[in-house]
This record gives sequence, C-alpha cells and structure tokens, in this order.
Amino acid sequence: IQTFLLRTSILDHLCGPLCDAVLGSPSVSGQEILEYLEHANLFIVPLDNERRWYRYHHLFADVLRMHLKAEQSDQGSALHRRASEWYEHNGSTDNAIRHALAAEDFERAATLVELAVPEMRRNRQGATVTELGWLKALPDELVHFRPVLCVDYAYALFGGGELGGVEPRLRDAERWLDTTADTAGMVVVDEEEFRRLPGMIALLRAAQALARGDMPEAVKNARRVLDLAPEDAHLMLGGAASVLGLAAWTSGDLDAARRMTADGMANVRRAGYISSAIGGAIVLADIQIAQGCLHEAMTTYERALQWATEPGAPVQRGAADMYVGMSALHREHNDLKTATQHLLTSQALGELAGMPQNPYRWCAAMARIREAQGDLDGALDLLDQAERLYDGNFSPNVRPVATRKTRVWVAQGRLGEALGWAREQGLSVENELGYLHEFDHITLARVLLARYQSDHADGSISEVTGLLERLLKAAEEGGRMGSVIEILVLQALAYHAQGDLPAALLPLQHALALAEPEGYVRMFLDEGSSMMDLLREASARKIMPDYTDRLLAAFEAEQKRSAGESPLPDWQSQHRTGGATQVSSLTLQPLIEPLSQRELEVLRLLKTELSGPE
Repeated sequence: IQTFLLRTSILDHLCGPLCDAVLGSPSVSGQEILEYLEHANLFIVPLDNERRWYRYHHLFADVLRMHLKAEQSDQGSALHRRASEWYEHNGSTDNAIRHALAAEDFERAATLVELAVPEMRRNRQGATVTELGWLKALPDELVHFRPVLCVDYAYALFGGGELGGVEPRLRDAERWLDTTADTAGMVVVDEEEFRRLPGMIALLRAAQALARGDMPEAVKNARRVLDLAPEDAHLMLGGAASVLGLAAWTSGDLDAARRMTADGMANVRRAGYISSAIGGAIVLADIQIAQGCLHEAMTTYERALQWATEPGAPVQRGAADMYVGMSALHREHNDLKTATQHLLTSQALGELAGMPQNPYRWCAAMARIREAQGDLDGALDLLDQAERLYDGNFSPNVRPVATRKTRVWVAQGRLGEALGWAREQGLSVENELGYLHEFDHITLARVLLARYQSDHADGSISEVTGLLERLLKAAEEGGRMGSVIEILVLQALAYHAQGDLPAALLPLQHALALAEPEGYVRMFLDEGSSMMDLLREASARKIMPDYTDRLLAAFEAEQKRSAGESPLPDWQSQHRTGGATQVSSLTLQPLIEPLSQRELEVLRLLKTELSGPE
C-alpha cells in the first residue's frame, strides 16, 4: 500500500489501469487498491458515480509527494514517463504532454505537442494559453531544430499578444525551408504540416500586418498564401480570404469584404475549424448589418449557432456571441423582451462559450437596450464597461465606444460634452470623409443638429445639411444602406427643424422605402417626438401607410409603457389585405418563452464533459 500511495501521488486523477501502468505490473490491481482505500476512508475521493476515477485529498497528495521526493527521488521521471505513455495510448494528449514535461523527457513532449496542436486549434478551447505553456517549458535549443514547432510557437505567441517574439520564430522555421541549407539535425514529426509551412508563415505575417494596421502588407501576404496553398489546404485558403475580407471592410469595400469573409468561413469550416468559422460569422453579420441586410445577418447568426451547438458535441466557442448578435437585431425590430433574453442566455453559457470580444459586445448590446428603455444613465455605465473591455479582434473599429457615449449625451441634452468630444476628435463639417470615420461624422451631424434645435442659428443648420448631403453620397456609393437610412432620417429631422415639411418628407419617404423590407423600427423610434410628428404627416399623406401606421402604433405603445400603462407593442399581430390574412413585414418570430433557472443551469452544463443524462 505504501509503495502504491507514494508512486501514484504523481497523478492528479487515478483509475485502476493508469495506476497499474505507473507501477509497472503490480501484484495487486490498482482498481482493487483504490476500492480498498475508499472503503477504508483513507483520503481518497471518487470523481464519478461508476467509481472509475478518483483523486487523493489535496493535502494528503502534497504529503505523499514530499515523501516520494525524499525517499524515492530517482523514481519520479520514470513514473511520469509511464503516466505519459498511458495517457497517450488512451487519447488524453494534454495529460500525456504534462507528464512528459514533468519527466523532463523534452524530446517526447515536443513530439506530442507537434502532433497535438492542429486538433487543439480546431476547437479553440484555451488553445493559445495551453500551447504557450507547453512551448515555453521546452528548451529553446530543442525547438530551434523543429521547424513545425517554431511556427506553432509563433502562432501561440501571436494569439497570446506577445507579438515581439513572432518574427524570430518564423525566421527560425524559414532557415530549414531554404533548399540550399544544411538540414542535418532537423526534426519533423508531422510531415503534412511541414509541407504547409511556407503558406502558414505568409498567413501569420498577413495577420501581423492586419494587427498593426498595415493593410497593403496584409493584402500582399494574404495573396501570397493563395499562391502557395494547394487546393485542399482549406485552413490556409480560409485564413487568407478572411484577412482579405477584413482589409476590404476597413477600406469600405463591403461587397468584397462580404464575399471574401463568406469564402473564408466556408474554407475554415471545411478544414474542421468550426470555432473559426463561427468567428467569421460575427464579421459577416456586421458587414451585412452595415449593408442594411438585417434578415441576412439574422440567418448568418442562426446558422453559426447551429454549428456551435451540434447535438452530441460540446458547445463551440462563439455560441455566446451569436446570441449577442441576434439580440442586437431583435432590439432594432423593437422586440426588447427577446433581445434581453438572448443576452441572458449568452451570459449563462459562460466565458468559455464566447470569443475574446464577446464581453465588450455584450455590454454594448445591453447599453442599446437600456437606451431603448429610457435608462440613459444605465446605458452610459454599460458603455464605460464596454470601453474597458474593448477587443476588436482585427475588425475595424467603425463604431467606437466613445462615439456611442456621445450619442447618449445628445439624448440627455449634454451638448457641451458632445461638442467637446467633437473638438477632441478633430471633427468638423469640412473633414474629408471615409468609411472608418463615417459613424463619427454621422454623430457629429447629430450633435450639430441638436445645437441648432437649441439655439436656431441659421449658419449651423446649413453646416448640418451640407455634411449630411456629403455623407449620403458616400454611403450610397459604398452600398452602406444602414448608414443611408440613418442619414436620410437625419435629413428629414433637419428640414423639419427648419419648418420645411415638404422637404422633410422626401428623405423620410426614401428612408421608409429602404427600411420597411428589413423591419427597421428603433431607427425611427429612437428619434423621439419630432420623428413621431413627421410620421403622422406622412401617414396623413398616405406615404407608405401600412408601415407608418405600424411605426406610429409603436410610438404610442412606447409612450404608454413610459407612463406605466402597457407593455411593448405586439409585432406578431396580423393584418388583412384583400380578404387574405398576411403577416406584416415587421412580424418577427414569436417571443421565446423565458428560460427557467433550471434551463439556464442546463445551458451552463452543456460546456462540461458530463453525459446527456448526467
């Protein structure tokens, strides 16, 4: 028993066959001893109902390890090596690597790491942190002779934000790719990964360039990947297309961005990198929303959520992000109940079910719901949190948090702070316009319009209308229909503020025509009483009467809700046309039933290794 206790103390978890392997053909089976220890209540804890896995009490394990080190110090490496071999043969690579490192069998550990990394990256579950831990534990001189590990190390450093160490590792790998170089001493375990190294090196350099904002360099390296990658190298092809998509998005070419991002998603999914494909869905939906294609964005989120929650498989990272994205769309459709429920579901799934940017996006989405509910102080608190948590994950920051906060200030009447923001950002009506600052300039127009409504200075309103004309032209040319609708709404409000109703109704009619097929609601409701007055005028003139009447009904329901009289409007109502029942274009899916506490708990358990019944 003493020998069993001491030598198995190296194990965090124990089962009979593992203990037998570590001890090396013991006279009594490990399972018998484990059962005896449990029955004798000797510092052992069962970990499952089948009594297959156990662990020692933590303090007892510490004491045993101290005795092992003092009494059998020469046995430690051999014991860890046997444990590593057992775990490798039984499909637990991370434990096999951990014990190989503990045995200081670095050659074995390096081989296991090289073979493990591709599969780890497919599911993204903590891959970067784990890889870095493994690779940093290996002697540098050993890694230097393994080109595949050099590139793995570079990717792990990049993913961990240690960008300064990336290029030296890439150069170490490239040394072995030089056909004239002496390759004596080079070690390659994964031949397929070795053949892909030139493309993978170019892909990482493209990502580095993207991270530092060097778009020409990013595009150059991404195109090099496309030249180098064979037809079946879906990961490389998908990565390169994704980089090109992000570069096109940054430049404002949304059609190209959408096309390349969709291509990137398809390829990385074919390669088995489901979480990467789900990450691409966040980008694709953002682009679709910018193009005013809300229904397509919802489809993108729903399809990616299906990938993330395949029956019988662990929940993929990114599932939580899909709920945040769908929440924002439901909020625009004025379904605040479902929007809020989706955010609660995202939160219940937990941190491991979200991408790095999910905490920031969650706070920003909840802030928008708070705005819609009239809780502007609560919205600002959430935006402060979003600002601290910001992680763009290579996407262009086209809707900065500081700009979003300025819009809330305008709604609160804090014009001095809003004008101060414009001065700090160097914004003026004479700036050269570009996509990256389009949201800023539309916000500047809002600030200046609010100032005119306050002081009625003729000069300031002409500045607003001139800026809006320029913004409209740029957004229409770029196919950014989301911006086009908002700009048209602001034009209508600007003319209305001057008392020019006929001029106000022209852009309003255009905005309604673009917004109605996609079910925009909050775009109009958020503008308040001036928009309500304009919609009444439009309704009186039979301008898109069905849509304007439904928007007016939403305004009236909102006023009653603010007064505590009734809930939000029922957008599931139907109306009749020509005797046939038709569903309104604003009709959404029925409100989901709120999840119970037990159902939320089940969602949290989905990301564990428990079986279905458990």
